[in-house]
Order: sequence, then C-alpha cells, then structure tokens
Amino acid sequence: MKKNIAIIMGGYSSEYEISLKSGNVVFETLNPSKYNAYRIHVFKDKWVYVDTSNKEFPIDKNDFSVTVNQSKISFDCVFNAIHGSPGEDGFMQAYFKLLNIPQTSCGMYQASLTFNKRDCLSVLKPYGIKTAESFYVNLGDTINEDAIIKKVGLPCFVKANKAGSSFGITKVYKKDDLQQAIEVAFKEDDEIIIESFLDGTEVSVGVITYKGTTKVLPITEIVSNNDFFDYKAKYLGESQEITPARLSKEQENKVNKVAKQVYEVLKMKGFSRSEYIFKDGEPHLLEVNTVPGLTRQSILPQQAACAGISLSELFDNAIEEALK
Repeated sequence: MKKNIAIIMGGYSSEYEISLKSGNVVFETLNPSKYNAYRIHVFKDKWVYVDTSNKEFPIDKNDFSVTVNQSKISFDCVFNAIHGSPGEDGFMQAYFKLLNIPQTSCGMYQASLTFNKRDCLSVLKPYGIKTAESFYVNLGDTINEDAIIKKVGLPCFVKANKAGSSFGITKVYKKDDLQQAIEVAFKEDDEIIIESFLDGTEVSVGVITYKGTTKVLPITEIVSNNDFFDYKAKYLGESQEITPARLSKEQENKVNKVAKQVYEVLKMKGFSRSEYIFKDGEPHLLEVNTVPGLTRQSILPQQAACAGISLSELFDNAIEEALK
C-alpha cells in the first residue's frame, strides 16, 4: 500500500523561497508508484495542502491531517524541506514527535542546538573540534569595539546567531564598519556571533544516515566569486562549487573524520551539511545545517550524485530511515 508523505516547505524565515524550491523538487522526484506526495505550505498565517492545480486546503493542526472532498487524509511520514524556522530549529520536530508522526530530519534537540551557532560550537569544542575565535553580543549589550577586535582581529565576520543561508552576515575590514555590521545582524536575530577570519580553503561536507549507517558524501570545495560565500554566492550562482574538492588525501581524511565525528557526537540523523575552513592544515568548523538545500543545484544533491546516489534514492532513503 502506498504511503502518504507530507512534504513541508516554506517556513517563517527569509529562506522561505529556497524552501519552496527544495520542497517542489522532492515532490517532483518521489516515486509515485510508492508514495502519495502532498505539498504542505507552512507559513505564519496559514498551513495548507496545495494540490496540483494550486488549490489550498487547510491543515488541521490538532492531528496534522487535511480534509479533501470530505475525505480525511492522514500522513505516514513527513519530509521536512523547511530551511530556517520552524523546520530547522526544532519546532516542527517537537510537534511531530508529540503527534507520533515520523519525519525525515534530525530530532528536536539536535535541530535546536545546531540552529544556534554559538551553542553548537560550545558543545563540540570539548571533543577537540576546532573553530574560529569568537565573540558573543546580545541585543541591548554595550558594544565594546576594541574588545571585539582584540579577541577576533580584523577582518572578521559578524553573523546572526540563529539564521541560515548567509542572511545577516557581513565581513568587516575596519573598526568603523563594525557597528553597521552588528545592526545588519540584529535585523535577523537578537544574538550575534563575531568570528575571526580564517584564510584557507572552504569546504562543505554532507553527512547522512544511508541504509542504516553514517555516510560521509564526497566533499565540495567552495570558491566564491564574492568576498565570501554569501547569499548571492550560495543561491544566485556567484560561486564555483567543485565536487569532489581539490584536497590532498590527508586533508580529505581529516575533514571526513571530523564531519563524521560531529554527526555522531550530536546524535544526528537524516541529512546534514557542515562547513569547514582549513587553517594551518586543520579543518575548522563554521556551522552545521540540518535541512540543507535540496534543489538540483544544491550542494548535498550534487555530493550524492558524485557518490552515485540519485535524487530519487536520496529522498527514498530519507523516508525509509524515518519510517524505521
């Protein structure tokens, strides 16, 4: 019997447009002989099932069901394609856990932890995971520019702590520009992380649970045409993403080992994509994404293809793992 799969997409953050693209790719790719796929748009003002003629049917949030032509549809599994809140920060994971509906991403705690860059890095540091030097600022704090520069140096990166896809990130070269960068980050979040600039090769490493085991996918090297891997570089084609990355065997082994360790220390499941920069030959972790982009141009699907895993296999495996 075919399984009913709800593909959740959209979300409450600046990333909703990318999420809709990811969700539609999943919808178009899932095997119709195996699954009944339903596109579910999750927005602050509405949760709706959108049929193929773009007609909307409201979701009953009490049990996450939908009624179409007086027939109630419940779901066997949820495929999570929401980047940012509430799909990547633990809210949807907690909701589906309470309803006892399997879903394809990691658990509530892991989602919440990895979405908070500061907390995630703090948890991983005792395991020997190397990171950039950092300084934390919360909304309302007195900004001591000299103390920040003394700790992290220049240039540095000012980032929103809980925001994905390079929203609210500025690379700062001089003290005079620090205040403006902090204001940009505060538009996305009330917490900021300011990090030292690591000058080295940047790579992205996909790690997934594949057929019951942790699998590290081929590494992608990020060569941004811009000053860093910002939103335009990530989504508007202003970067080169080279898979497999041009690394030495030693570098490759090091970053594979670290990425697998991060996945397992955090007790992750489902998809993950972590970003690293090599400094002095060692990979330094920048962040962990638990609902990475799933469009055909996105990094994780490129890596899967390089490993001989088709999009259809990738998505099918995610559902099979969730249903276990």
